[in-house]
Amino acid sequence: MPKLNRGFITDGGGSGAIFVFDLNTYKVLGRIQTMPDSDGIIYDPGTDLVLAVSGDGNSLMTFHPDIDPNNGKVTTIALGGAPEFLAADGSGKAYINLEDKDLVAVVDLHSNKVLDRWPVASGGHPVGMAIDPSAHHIFIGCRNPQKMIVMNTESGKVEAALFIGLGNDAAGFADGHAFASCGDGTLPVIGKKGSSFEVEQTVKTAAGARTMGLDRSTQQIYLPTAEMLPAAPGHRPQPKPGTFEMVVVSR
Repeated sequence: MPKLNRGFITDGGGSGAIFVFDLNTYKVLGRIQTMPDSDGIIYDPGTDLVLAVSGDGNSLMTFHPDIDPNNGKVTTIALGGAPEFLAADGSGKAYINLEDKDLVAVVDLHSNKVLDRWPVASGGHPVGMAIDPSAHHIFIGCRNPQKMIVMNTESGKVEAALFIGLGNDAAGFADGHAFASCGDGTLPVIGKKGSSFEVEQTVKTAAGARTMGLDRSTQQIYLPTAEMLPAAPGHRPQPKPGTFEMVVVSR
């Protein structure tokens, strides 16, 4: 939040928290107690709210960015499923992937109520999400089956379901194109041709590069990854020390 010189980081470990820090010094200003498994977090300028989701708590949490970092109030909205990531349209609605239900929850941020829950068929296990508010579309990255769902934000209608790579975790949108970062080392680029959406290009990135950050000022996409050690039974693979790298994709 540049105008307040504040940043916000979710910490899903333990009982859950959001850390508030100074953007210049990176000093921690406070710790907001939240629900367990606090994960996806965004800022919605339309409502001037920070929005975060709790997977274990099945909830959306909202607060104003000028919150007291140690004693501020957080509003909690029950979603009826485990959220993964979210987007806001700037006019008072938020859209949240319910990973365990194969649904998108639609929340009115003014009344703090769930208005609807829309299925992501023919995708499943929705994780990544990005929004094109001007065209009323959300782009939903799904893992099982691995598809990018294009959904109309006014009706919940699925307008396209495009195959993408394995292990998607994030999505982005800029200048008429959507992106899906996938753990198999691919970055599908989705665009619209006429009245239909299509995968225009698939960029080769690196194995494990399943999350992303999109810098609209430079038109670059940043994808972190590392070499992975063999996974122990029942556990995720761990990164090999000293192998962190950032893959940069220029548009």
